[in-house]
Amino acid sequence: MNKIKIIGLGAGDMDQLPLGVYRSLMDEKNAVYVRTKDHPVISILEQEGAAFHSFDSIYEKHDQFEAVYKEIVAFLLEKAGEKDIVYAVPGHPLVAEKTVQLLIEKDKEGLASIEIAGGQSFLDSIFQALRIDPIEGFQLLDGTALDRSSIQLRNHLIIGQVYDTFSASEVKLTLMDILPYDYPIKIVTAAGSSLENIKAIELHELDREIDLNNLTSVYVPPVREEKILHKEFSQLRHIIAELRGPNGCPWDKKQTHESLRKYLLEESYELIEAINEGDIDHIIEELGDVLLQVMLHSQIGQDEGYFSIDDVIEGISDKMIRRHPHVFGEEQAESVDDVMKHWQNAKKKEAKEEKSSVLDGINQALPHLMQAYELQKKAAKVGFDWPDANGAWEKVKEEILEFQKEIEEATNKEKIESEFGDVLFSLVNIARFYKVDPELAIFQTNKKFIQRFSYIEEKVKESGKEWSQMSLKELDGYWNEAKEKQR
Repeated sequence: MNKIKIIGLGAGDMDQLPLGVYRSLMDEKNAVYVRTKDHPVISILEQEGAAFHSFDSIYEKHDQFEAVYKEIVAFLLEKAGEKDIVYAVPGHPLVAEKTVQLLIEKDKEGLASIEIAGGQSFLDSIFQALRIDPIEGFQLLDGTALDRSSIQLRNHLIIGQVYDTFSASEVKLTLMDILPYDYPIKIVTAAGSSLENIKAIELHELDREIDLNNLTSVYVPPVREEKILHKEFSQLRHIIAELRGPNGCPWDKKQTHESLRKYLLEESYELIEAINEGDIDHIIEELGDVLLQVMLHSQIGQDEGYFSIDDVIEGISDKMIRRHPHVFGEEQAESVDDVMKHWQNAKKKEAKEEKSSVLDGINQALPHLMQAYELQKKAAKVGFDWPDANGAWEKVKEEILEFQKEIEEATNKEKIESEFGDVLFSLVNIARFYKVDPELAIFQTNKKFIQRFSYIEEKVKESGKEWSQMSLKELDGYWNEAKEKQR
């Protein structure tokens, strides 16, 4: 198998080029391929008589860098099938060079034989140019595939592969999701060479620079301002730990899982209300309040030595992957019913022991309308159900008559309550047939009642009368006015 010798052209000009690399590039016996000719060393070597085949034209063929890299590698493998070749890349072959990583994979698969001959990385030159110490913490990220979740704002951030206006614009937009538009950054070009240039700009100006090229990197200084870090999950975790810490808040420090239960319920219902209102700002606020409850419970677990938010996140991540084999595995799902089937199968596999009843597994802490809904769903799965809604409607009528009879006889309060419960249970069954969530339905009705009654209160106040002076007909008239306004 012929060899692909991979060498680095260094970070800048000829002064940084090792003698061995120079000889390999100038040896007439070698077929030398360069990823790009857009490098100061190439033009000088060409003046000295060296000949190169570049892949610049491939960049113009594709919209995605991944396709470019794959075509370059395929071409190199084809040429290596004929004889030994040299492949030269900017900087060091093992720093920010995707084509080299793809060639390494081919080498592991036995499809290529590669030798990496080194070259100076641009990192040392950038550290020197910016006068930063990497031991303080730094990240090197690819500007062509910048992922918001990978960025750690407390570190020195160096973003390579910022070739042109398009890649600069993508980097800018990603950074502006988490940083102020005027955050100070630096554009570093040809660090360590005679062409070195460092330009300080504000973030929003990044894609307005016209001197971007293959030797350009973007430097983002570590964030020191706490307010900017408030979008970071790690910062929220730190805040909650502080609240529960020795010098924290007396109220937060005394909370337990049990004492927080009512707040989780309240915040959940307030979130539902915000969703019903369609108020995005309110939804954001209420989601934050629900998340606060999760964070507080997780911090209590960590303080007591039982679990942390890491365990919570790991658990839900594992569960989502297990229960979505049609996304993360080999299963297929063409409809929502298929998805639910996969979900239920996964739940069965997760069960630690055989359930003794079909109705096992229903959360006893659920509000009772929701619990009734879940009980009926469980029973329906094993065939204990009306074939259609008609049977359910007849059951409602039957239960109402039984309730009326019990009211007329007025013999026993417990029996009256029991019969009224049967009416509610049968109505929940109707809701299930029509895919209506009974808990949400009554929640919306309560809210609607509050709004209409508030309108009546305003009207009574405007009239100058007392409630006792108002007739039911007048109050009902205000109620109908409120209904019309809601419509």
